[in-house]
Amino acid sequence: MFKHFLTLEWKAFTRSATFGRSLALKIFIAFIAIYFLSMALFVGITIYPILKEIFPKQEPIYIFNNFIAIWFLWELIIRFMFQSLPVMDIKPLLTNNIQRSKIIHYLLLKTILHPFNLFAPLIFVPFGIRIITSNDYSFLTIFCWWVAMFSFVFLANFTNFILIKKFGENLKGLLPYAVSIVIFIFLEYFEIFSITKFIGQSFNLLLNYPFLVIIPIVLTIGIYILNFNSLSKNLYLDSTFRGKTQKINTSDFQWLKRFGNIATFLQLDLKLIWRNKRSKSVFWTSIIFIFYGLIFYPNPSFENMPFFLVFVGIFTTGVFLINFGQFVPAWDSAYYPMLMAQNISLRQYLNSKAVLFYFSIIVLFIISTPYIYFGKHIFIINTSCAIYNIGIGVPSVLFLGAYNKKRIDLEKRGFGNYQGMGITQWIISLPILLIPIILWSIVYYFFNDMIASTVIALIGIMGFILRNYFMNIIVKKYKSRKYITINGFKENQ
Repeated sequence: MFKHFLTLEWKAFTRSATFGRSLALKIFIAFIAIYFLSMALFVGITIYPILKEIFPKQEPIYIFNNFIAIWFLWELIIRFMFQSLPVMDIKPLLTNNIQRSKIIHYLLLKTILHPFNLFAPLIFVPFGIRIITSNDYSFLTIFCWWVAMFSFVFLANFTNFILIKKFGENLKGLLPYAVSIVIFIFLEYFEIFSITKFIGQSFNLLLNYPFLVIIPIVLTIGIYILNFNSLSKNLYLDSTFRGKTQKINTSDFQWLKRFGNIATFLQLDLKLIWRNKRSKSVFWTSIIFIFYGLIFYPNPSFENMPFFLVFVGIFTTGVFLINFGQFVPAWDSAYYPMLMAQNISLRQYLNSKAVLFYFSIIVLFIISTPYIYFGKHIFIINTSCAIYNIGIGVPSVLFLGAYNKKRIDLEKRGFGNYQGMGITQWIISLPILLIPIILWSIVYYFFNDMIASTVIALIGIMGFILRNYFMNIIVKKYKSRKYITINGFKENQ
């Protein structure tokens, strides 16, 4: 039956009208995954001699075990943000003589094939082999340790399944758990209680008593059964119908009427952002990434890589442009055919998007001005990057949006949700991120950072002056691809 399910999914993938673009995106993601998996394997091969050199009086596996708790926490955080739940069209299956238990087992076991489940094994398996060859422990002992580690990997996998199902669309529910984690970190920092040492000593005990491997196995089986029971209760055709009343935000943003004929579109965009889960998560992500510079500006190691400051400047002032703009016009995919069927100016529609992006860039730039504390040169770079985003970034995003025809469900969670992603979303990053960095670096190499920033700003100013010329090209492109876009949105329903 599992083979039959895989065959059905393969046919659905290869017969899709977006097969070419979907395949290109998957190949691109595969290359990224291979790169990080290779890095994990490199760490697994080299970590034993590194630990041996840094801690010569301690056994490397004891040091390794002390970091298991930290790894498990980061594993859950990264998985929650980036790992998506398995997707399968189950409605046709439920109307046939197919046991629901088989469908559920397939959905759960399918998550085991996710690349996230390979990162940790590529580290601890080579590490364990090195311990065996060094005669530190017997093969049986390390084998049981491997089983325990694999159990923790799958425990993280199935725990993430529950977290996404329960809190993926309600991040506020995670607050008590986040507070608990902060308390444990506090206890760890002040050496009141060390959860890392407790977990580490538990795995050390397993090395002396291998039969204790049954504990992580039972935990993993338990979380699997918990997932199975949860899905069993909701795997029905009518499970999505809910008999509850939702509170509606009726704000009309009347102050936007001063923008004239594009005011209606701006009101629609702001209502969309404020009322829907996916778009609201983009908004809050943009706010969070304002503090992105705090990771790099205080770090002296980046003084030898000034071009990286351009990346931070572009990203800090243009994070909303990138995150929200890459899905234009897919945000309106639910009613895009209706918009195109009305007597509505496509130019006004696109101008409203441009004004929204101009406003976001200016606001983010103003909020980022305190970064001048780290140096006047950073303020100058951020200013030039903001101007570049206004003049070049905005028309680039709008133009490439004409090739976006993947529908977006606004009510699905934002974190780990890759619905609507395509090769267009990756291409958008080229003119916004790579080109200004390359241009700035070339000018900086021959002159200095001031002239390089001036050149970037002048390019942005020139782009803004030519905005009407660019908009004419963009409007023509949207008109020529109107029916392709509409059909794409309908297909992905």
